[in-house]
Amino acid sequence: MNRFGDATKLKIAAAVVLAFALVPFIPGVLDHYVFFYLFLVFVYVVLAQSWNIVAGYTGQISLAQHAFFGIGGYTTALIATTLFADGGSYFNPLLLLGSGVVAALFACAIGTPLLSKLAGDYFALGTLGFGEIVRVILIKGGSFTGGSGGVSMSPEPFDTLKPHYWVGLVLAVASTAGVYALARSRLGLALMAIREDPIAASASGVHVLRFKVMAFGAGGFLAGLAGSLYAFYVFSVSPGGFVNLTWTLYPILMCVMGGNGTVLGPVLGAFVMTAVFSAGNIWLPGAHPIVSGALIILVMLFMPNGFLQARSNRQAAKRPQGEAVATSP
Repeated sequence: MNRFGDATKLKIAAAVVLAFALVPFIPGVLDHYVFFYLFLVFVYVVLAQSWNIVAGYTGQISLAQHAFFGIGGYTTALIATTLFADGGSYFNPLLLLGSGVVAALFACAIGTPLLSKLAGDYFALGTLGFGEIVRVILIKGGSFTGGSGGVSMSPEPFDTLKPHYWVGLVLAVASTAGVYALARSRLGLALMAIREDPIAASASGVHVLRFKVMAFGAGGFLAGLAGSLYAFYVFSVSPGGFVNLTWTLYPILMCVMGGNGTVLGPVLGAFVMTAVFSAGNIWLPGAHPIVSGALIILVMLFMPNGFLQARSNRQAAKRPQGEAVATSP
């Protein structure tokens, strides 16, 4: 019965992905704001899943996703303007993956000393400090990083948003599928054991530091991919545009509102919160931070575990006592 249920869910997911993949062929959609909104959702899904792996499944609150996002964007821009100065960098898959790998290496390098010494709020502050260090280095980097003005790539390859849309969709689906596989693997069980009780996990044979660093590196990799994709959209990276706390705080809000530590929670949160912020920018340019803040407060008060967890709790309350409870997606 469970296998049939999983197969049905996968078929529904494949149909939804196919529907999104066909959106660019709808007449007039390329000139509609909804098309850009979906692209932005895909970027936030990748970022939200990167934080979800670190915090939702491992229990480590990271405030450095904007740093890895910026590292990914800068890696793409610097390589594109040096090694690929004559062209050939536009959505080069090796450049995209390489930008993610560079961000992951930075994550492992900074995560190892931080995770070996710090936990909880202290680890969060340490990652926030790392983000500030990255921002200052980029500003003071001189001609190499372009200083506060950043690095600009040639916008000549840009003709339509369709490549960005499809690449964003692939990355969003791949990151979500990766979290889905992680949640059902032995590695995922080890990460969740660390989240619940690191001491008990260590006593059971789990190498806590190694798994924490692996999760932190995976989160950095996804954030770097998102930064690389966004760099190809704006064709210019700068400390103010890429190493901005917005790229950390928004994904956190999306995870919390959708359901932290679930597969689909960050996806749902990305769709909802991006719509809220986009609508606020259009219709309430001066007051949308107030409206968004009020919405966040209401959700935290009445659904502190997110939409999906709230739904699961309601279903569990209606279920007869003793009946098996299914896990959240």
